[in-house]
Amino acid sequence: MRRKNMNGTIGIFFAAFLLLYLFPVSRNMPLAAGSRPPFGFENVVHEAKELSEKPYREHKDVPDAIVKLKYDQWRDIRFKPAKSFWRQEGLPFTLQFFHPGLFYDRTVSLFVIDERGRAQPLRFSKEYFDYRSEEVKAMVPDNLGFAGFRIHYPLNRSDYHDEIAVFLGASYFRAVGRGMNYGLSARGLAVDTVLPSGEEFPYFKKFWLVQPSPEAKEINMYALLDSPSVTGAYRFTISPGKENEMQVRLTLFLRKQVGKLGIAPITSMFHHGENTVDRVLDDFRPEIHDSDGLMLATGSGEWIWRPLLNSKTLFVNSFLDNNPAGFGLLQRDLDFDHYQDLESNYQNRPSLWIAPLGPWGEGRVELIQIPTDKEIFDNIVAFWVPAYPPPIGEPLSLAYQMSWHYSSETSRPPGGRVISTRAGKNKMENAKYPDARIFVIDFAGGKLNSLAEEESLKGVVSVGSGARVVEQQLLKNPFTGGWRLAIHVLMDDEKETGKRREPVELRAFLKHEEDVLTETWSYVYEP
Repeated sequence: MRRKNMNGTIGIFFAAFLLLYLFPVSRNMPLAAGSRPPFGFENVVHEAKELSEKPYREHKDVPDAIVKLKYDQWRDIRFKPAKSFWRQEGLPFTLQFFHPGLFYDRTVSLFVIDERGRAQPLRFSKEYFDYRSEEVKAMVPDNLGFAGFRIHYPLNRSDYHDEIAVFLGASYFRAVGRGMNYGLSARGLAVDTVLPSGEEFPYFKKFWLVQPSPEAKEINMYALLDSPSVTGAYRFTISPGKENEMQVRLTLFLRKQVGKLGIAPITSMFHHGENTVDRVLDDFRPEIHDSDGLMLATGSGEWIWRPLLNSKTLFVNSFLDNNPAGFGLLQRDLDFDHYQDLESNYQNRPSLWIAPLGPWGEGRVELIQIPTDKEIFDNIVAFWVPAYPPPIGEPLSLAYQMSWHYSSETSRPPGGRVISTRAGKNKMENAKYPDARIFVIDFAGGKLNSLAEEESLKGVVSVGSGARVVEQQLLKNPFTGGWRLAIHVLMDDEKETGKRREPVELRAFLKHEEDVLTETWSYVYEP
């Protein structure tokens, strides 16, 4: 991480203090003369550096017979809760493990760092699992290894350990806060996503979990990432509660140049929502999504809300920025009536916010939206792309805070926000522009709710090339307490312009005199 104006002894002291404050390496025990220092992040960085200097070796070590298990056979392999790691010690955090097979064709090496800072291997045993099928159990080697793990903690009740986070498959992981269901996922890194060369999926090959104290409110762990193009060292500090807060520190080393390096990637699903015009599925549920928008807090102080789409074609949108304040995929709509799904409970899905710790420099937040006709597929991806990736062999070090939360329970953004986006044709009988598309945006929160109808509130609207705004109305919405902005957008006539209609960018926000009261609604209309 680059830090400016750190010249001289005072600057060096301040930088060292800041790093120790943000990233405490370990709870060091007094060391005897000649003893080995406690295992810490520097050990993982050293291993990642050494690994990057060697040719990549594919590591798919699960026997074919286990990989080819049918879904029901693999699901029947159940971890025994009584065997939860650290359960006998009565620690606040416990671990359960995933069995390889089916989609999971490689194992991960797990280590536990004890109270003296020593890393001890956590070995596989079939005794951890109830196989239900002796035939399947006989196929499993005694030294097979684990596919991943999940962390448990008394989150919702003091007498029960809830699952709070899971690390399973490539570099994917998920987490929840109090009262939440699993929804969107995070990854350690994204490489060359949707590029013609094909996406590369780095994976965590090793984890080191620090044994928590009996009074611990957080758990620390380290991870080693590997892929053909990049290696990396990660440190996670996980603090469960109303929000599940994760502090992440990483150092990456490139083996070779990549087309796109995606930092802090988030993966989610959007099938259809209130803004969907043509549903791709005839469904009794009004909406189906794990997230309904991308929110950005730019380095210049602007807040942006981009509603998600299940687009007709692949959409890749970039938001250029310098030292972003944060970004995330949010599930703003938490009303059961808008989903009507008693099984999936989309109204309980978490939002995920990424807040950089320290400057990230120039780059862009990239949003990728992939068409899908099934809700089982994640089709939304967002991440940060540095403008200047590191030279091969040189470290790239960054840190960020992850907040898995209910979007309605935070102060982000600080002012008014978009609470709904709807679109449709102008079907009024005497419509002046019957071919116009109407976008109806409801804003609420901040100072908006206290403004009366006679206040001089104004909607500031802009539209990209290929269309124009022909009408707009701004009205107080007595049902939300906020304000409704209606925008009538007319596409250019293809016969007159001789050009094919392309997606059009729309932007709008509300202001009172010179005071901007809301985030910026940013939308792409696909004609």
